[in-house]
Amino acid sequence: MSIFLHFINSWRTNKSSWPELVWVQGEVAVETIERENPSLNAIIVPEGSSVITNVDCSRVWVWVNAQNIVKKTPVVG
Repeated sequence: MSIFLHFINSWRTNKSSWPELVWVQGEVAVETIERENPSLNAIIVPEGSSVITNVDCSRVWVWVNAQNIVKKTPVVG
């Protein structure tokens, strides 16, 4: 399946953002995202880190602070 079709199917059937996960533990956020949409790969990223800037419709960056608390709404891309 093309990435475009994967995104469209994911968008129609699943969430593409998780604002309710802000202020929770990073591992809990990853588990929640991957449970709700098993086709996604949620990745914990410490604040201030550099990440690749390409769009990947199967990836979710989970930005955490030094205490491993989610600081930004995780979104697909």
